[in-house]
Amino acid sequence: MISPHPGTTPVIVRLIASVCLLAAGGSMCSAGDIKAGRTKALMCQACHGLDGLSKTPDAPNIAGQTEPYLVTQLQAFKSGTRKNDAMSVVAPSLSDADIEDLAAYFSAIEITVGKLPQ
Repeated sequence: MISPHPGTTPVIVRLIASVCLLAAGGSMCSAGDIKAGRTKALMCQACHGLDGLSKTPDAPNIAGQTEPYLVTQLQAFKSGTRKNDAMSVVAPSLSDADIEDLAAYFSAIEITVGKLPQ
């Protein structure tokens, strides 16, 4: 591509890439702090486990879920549009930063699947 203004091509490419990332909702970068999320996840461990793997059949596994999904679900519990006895007690006290941090932490946990013992 020949630019009418020499030296502007890299700037234009960076600008276009930035706009594309913003349009994608920033899904390629985490809004939350994983380390802070791990600390905050201590309150989740009774049901979901610190590793995001449920300790009870009534709580879902949340490890490895996508960050946007986790944010959406926590916001729904907080607002009351999604209902659950335990989450209805916990979620209203979560700040937006808490939600972002928890989602970043649990989404960063890698799940590996192995063969079942024979």
